[in-house]
Amino acid sequence: MKPEPVATYRLQMHANFGFDQAREMVPYLYDLGISHVYTSPYLQAATGSTHGYDMVNPAKVNEELGGAAAHARMCEAFKAAGLGHMIDLVPNHMAIAGRQNPWWWDLLAKGPSSPFAAFFDVDWNSGAHRWPGKILLPVLGDHYGRILEDGQLLLSYKDKKFTLHYHEHLFPVTLAGIAAFLSKAGISAESDDAVIAEKIAQVNHDPDALDLLISRQHYRLAFWRMANTDLGYRRFFDISDLAGIRIEDKKVFQAVHELPMAWVQKGWVQGLRIDHPDGLWDPAQYFHRLQKACPGAWIVVEKILGADENLPSDWPVAGTTGYDFMNLAGGLLINPASEDMLTRLYADFTGMQKNFEAIVHECKHLVLTQLLASEIKRLTSLFEEICERHPCHRDYSRQQLRQALFETAVHFPVYRSYVSASMKKVAPADAQYVDAAIEGAVMARPDLDPELFSFLRRLLLLEVEGALEEELAMRFQQLTGPAMAKGFEDTALYRYHRLVCLNEVGGHPDRFGVHLRQFHAACIRAQKEHPRKMLSSTTHDTKRSEDVRARLALLSEIPETWADAVHRWAENNARFRTGEVPDPNTEYLLYQTLVGAWPIDLKRINAYMEKAVKEAKQHTSWINQNQGYESGLADFTKAVLADKAFRTDFESFVGHLVGPGRINSLAQTLIKLTAPGVPDIYQGAELWDLSLVDPDNRRPVDFALRRRLLQELPQLGPEAIMAGMDQGLPKLWLIRQVLHLRRQHPEFFGPEAGYHPLYAKGGKADHLVAFFRGNAVVSLAPRLVMGLDNDWEDTIVALPEGKWHNILTGDDTKGGSVRLSSLLHRFPVGLLIKGK
Repeated sequence: MKPEPVATYRLQMHANFGFDQAREMVPYLYDLGISHVYTSPYLQAATGSTHGYDMVNPAKVNEELGGAAAHARMCEAFKAAGLGHMIDLVPNHMAIAGRQNPWWWDLLAKGPSSPFAAFFDVDWNSGAHRWPGKILLPVLGDHYGRILEDGQLLLSYKDKKFTLHYHEHLFPVTLAGIAAFLSKAGISAESDDAVIAEKIAQVNHDPDALDLLISRQHYRLAFWRMANTDLGYRRFFDISDLAGIRIEDKKVFQAVHELPMAWVQKGWVQGLRIDHPDGLWDPAQYFHRLQKACPGAWIVVEKILGADENLPSDWPVAGTTGYDFMNLAGGLLINPASEDMLTRLYADFTGMQKNFEAIVHECKHLVLTQLLASEIKRLTSLFEEICERHPCHRDYSRQQLRQALFETAVHFPVYRSYVSASMKKVAPADAQYVDAAIEGAVMARPDLDPELFSFLRRLLLLEVEGALEEELAMRFQQLTGPAMAKGFEDTALYRYHRLVCLNEVGGHPDRFGVHLRQFHAACIRAQKEHPRKMLSSTTHDTKRSEDVRARLALLSEIPETWADAVHRWAENNARFRTGEVPDPNTEYLLYQTLVGAWPIDLKRINAYMEKAVKEAKQHTSWINQNQGYESGLADFTKAVLADKAFRTDFESFVGHLVGPGRINSLAQTLIKLTAPGVPDIYQGAELWDLSLVDPDNRRPVDFALRRRLLQELPQLGPEAIMAGMDQGLPKLWLIRQVLHLRRQHPEFFGPEAGYHPLYAKGGKADHLVAFFRGNAVVSLAPRLVMGLDNDWEDTIVALPEGKWHNILTGDDTKGGSVRLSSLLHRFPVGLLIKGK
């Protein structure tokens, strides 16, 4: 019997936390109330992988995690304990690390004739004029000729096989490609190893001979900077080491999913989390195929929804992984009344006058120009070939075609559309998004012929027949996702810092707060459409942990106090600047980050700030590093934290936020645990966790501490638990109590449970989030807690008739109008169950 999803617990698997360590977590996770252990990807990944999203061989489990035997022990332990198991699948791409990936190695060795050539999304004609029929490998640290003459490329011979080495990189050398060398040297592959070694040494000292040999391979080695303009294969975003695979091909689907499908059939796996579906050729087709291959599996998808976007209704999945819920619940903690004041403060302090939408467009322009030019180039060639077949459009220049594609991608309002060429399907939402993008592109580029955009619109909506025409529509969808991810998530969110707790994956920094009725309407819809969707508050990909965001949300309640503090700190710290470093926008981000993550040491804050400014791509970046700016920023941060006057003022300011921030955290945790869906707990987040973006949020977790505290909880009363606030006992207690209730009474929270909003009355009515589930459970959570100031005054909530028991305090109360001050005086949030 499959366990009903109650809650998941995400474990990050790596060499120091493998299958045996996960198996040892079983008693703790069961006692916590978890129903499904949710693991990061663990099919064979590249050596040394810390995350698993760089799979190299789907036919094996990761040896660094313990291999097949340890994996079996782990799965059997989950099964024996009655725990379900959710695995993280990566169907979009694979790492192409040397010989580790057997498919890619064979492709490099045999070129287009390899049986695995069709497994990867390669355009063998991308370099037709310069390297026909070859695949570009931009891995060199300098121009090819310089690397060659410097002796950094070396031919090797071992176990009767020739290979080419460049530092840690390894490439196959086929007998056909090396035939001329063998013939000229008067040897064969069967010659004595010592003779062959001698001849190889001669070639390695002869750049011309080595160049000739390399030129006869099926790949072309190149300077790494060529990747963003001339790459011939689809990749994951701008990461050239992660090559896109053609999961739409049934053979590829079967090969990638063979082990997961077997685990589902064996009863080892009940849930599947699908990574980056927006990279796939046809996500709906993929999900239908997956559902058929794994009938009954609980499937959730990492789909990042736009502000008013809905999950496609034809996907046979339980829902998203919860970024939409994360931002919905977090928005409840924001005071919308302070938007104008915080906007003025941000503009005055930083000089930033652009709105967020303009910044997003600017950032998408940047990434499409600098990072995704290869993808634009491939689409442009396809568009050019299509136009040659249509007399009315053949006279557009290649540059005009490129610009039309470019601007349409920039103005695409969501990550992508889901037009399906195989099903000849265009949903109304798809047409709406394409129309919005075309309209924006036409307005942005009045110099381009509107008829060109009209033709592109028809192509994107499958209104023009033809195989190439359909291919353009499908490939364009695979471009807009990376453009949004890199432009919005990985650039704009690091440039716009009005209130950074809103700068989250799937978030909308220009939308300031969520009203109660808006929240309840979203929950009612979720209960109706996706009652088993995942509900997240922290993930391995979030920009800030839930507790950091909960504290930062308080700034929206004290805008004047915050403004005064920022100006004081800037004045005090002006003496630590080096010229224009840091710029005001970066300084404003630093202060917010310190407020949210305090206490934090210099090493962690420096690592975060360096990543943040590189992602912003204004003063430095990953590909164009400005050491002077980065060192100046690090020096500034060090001096600021060492300054006694600043530390005294700053710690006094943060000290007033710590307690209310924790109440915010408890509130959003209760909401997550009881709203429609299945809550996820990210590893370690059952206690206070003030982590920033990865790799900060992937630091080792002290599970021994958590085991000990969990064991002590049942002996403690509410007052003792609240006295352990600094240790995080209230959060741990809240999670344990709610998950145990969900396990005992899944009907209270399941698909048939229902969701009914409750509204308070009185002077502090707007400070309560309350709802009724399963005709048996009432959740009570405060919001805008600084304004609440721990005083509910005369505020009441109308409980349904009957006797009610608070499982967090043990208190009983009767239905009817009840004062919040009596319900929440011993514990900041309440969960009431109806007595029989």
